[in-house]
Amino acid sequence: MTPARPLPWVALTLFFLISLPAVTVRFYASDEIEYFAYLRSAWFDGDLLFDNEYRYFYDRNIARAHRFKEAFLDHTTVTGHRRNFAPVGSALLWTPFYAMSDAGVRVARLLGAATPADGFSRPYIAAIAYGSAVYGFLALLLSASAARRLVDTSATTIAAVWLGTPLLFYMYVAPGFSHACSAFAVAAFVLVWLRARESWSPRGVVALGALAGLMGMVREQDLFIALGPAIDYCATHVRGLRDGRTSIGEALGKAALGTIATAVFFLPQALAYLTLYGRMAPSPDVQQKMTWSAPNAWRVLASPDNGWFFWTPLAVPALIGLVALATGAAETASRRASSDVSEAADRRWIGLMCLLMIATQIYVAGSLDTWAGAGSFGQRRLVGLTIFLVIGLAALLQIVRQHLPRAALLTVIGIAVWWNIGLTAQFGLNLMDRRRVEPARNAYNNFVTIPLELPRLVYRYAFDRGSFYESRRVPP
Repeated sequence: MTPARPLPWVALTLFFLISLPAVTVRFYASDEIEYFAYLRSAWFDGDLLFDNEYRYFYDRNIARAHRFKEAFLDHTTVTGHRRNFAPVGSALLWTPFYAMSDAGVRVARLLGAATPADGFSRPYIAAIAYGSAVYGFLALLLSASAARRLVDTSATTIAAVWLGTPLLFYMYVAPGFSHACSAFAVAAFVLVWLRARESWSPRGVVALGALAGLMGMVREQDLFIALGPAIDYCATHVRGLRDGRTSIGEALGKAALGTIATAVFFLPQALAYLTLYGRMAPSPDVQQKMTWSAPNAWRVLASPDNGWFFWTPLAVPALIGLVALATGAAETASRRASSDVSEAADRRWIGLMCLLMIATQIYVAGSLDTWAGAGSFGQRRLVGLTIFLVIGLAALLQIVRQHLPRAALLTVIGIAVWWNIGLTAQFGLNLMDRRRVEPARNAYNNFVTIPLELPRLVYRYAFDRGSFYESRRVPP
């Protein structure tokens, strides 16, 4: 990254390391158990038979919902396996952390410790929780590196996206979900795209294809993000064919290499599909949720109940910044002076591709009957877009240089950050209806209730975190 001023980035990294004790080491949702089951079953049992993993959590009243038993213990697939609707990519990314934990537990047992080396005990769960936190932070650093190729980027921008989006929740409160891993995989993919497109070498195309496969294994919908670089590749080579700088054979050959790399890296997911469902495709139950005309796309963005803009208002200035990048409004006078016309046009094109990649995720999320993600924190299916929020917010801050407008923008960003932090607290305290956002009520709690309760909440989170897990009826 080689920032010109390294001190803020060092401070940001130290803050992350100091914050690691805030990571919650527990699972509470069926989704987390599904992601975990892949890793534990493959590592300890050498199979994808999840019955013992599911029963472990069900018998301990961790998977409390009745539908967990109905969905995962009462039925089997056509191949005789338990269902698992989650993709396998997060388990693969967690494997190094899990392996180190397993080795540590076994060494500790040789020294007399009583911690079970069963894959379920606290060190194993902690490995996954801290692994997600690390991947979330790496996503932010990769996003900063990518943004710096296009606009001025500061540690302040990274901190704002970190604290002002649901990534914070899925790094610290619910790290067993796939969303921090998704943010990392997408950020790595976009950064490699920005580097590979400089020459579209075979090596770069293969790396990009491999990361596309990883994205699809972490969250299947993220594979649609590859549409942006695919269009960019085609546009570049069409121009190259016209100018005589490339040939059809070369263009098709590199495209084939990238496609093969995607298929090879996606192979673990394809084999998991085949094992569980007898076909190389997701569960039919997942496909039944989809209506490919995306009737809920506008709700995903702007519904007052669960829309992205209401859960994460920081997305609004970030999207404005991306539009400015795509139209050229984000060009500064110094950059105009140091860049030729083609470089400025290229940055506009990259901004347009970023908007297109965001649109693919709005489209897929809007095609789901369960678009609202009721019961989950935020529009969680869009956490993978973290890198685009970093780029967009950095672009907007680059435009607003004058003192008063910049102060106003920073105030808006600060309010958006507090909104996210406050909703995180409300969600954990059951002070809100977890099925939807209620802007007026949530605003009152954020700016009145939470500030008054803040010292006690900080104490509870530090020293009595289990008290947050006790049930509490949502006030009328």
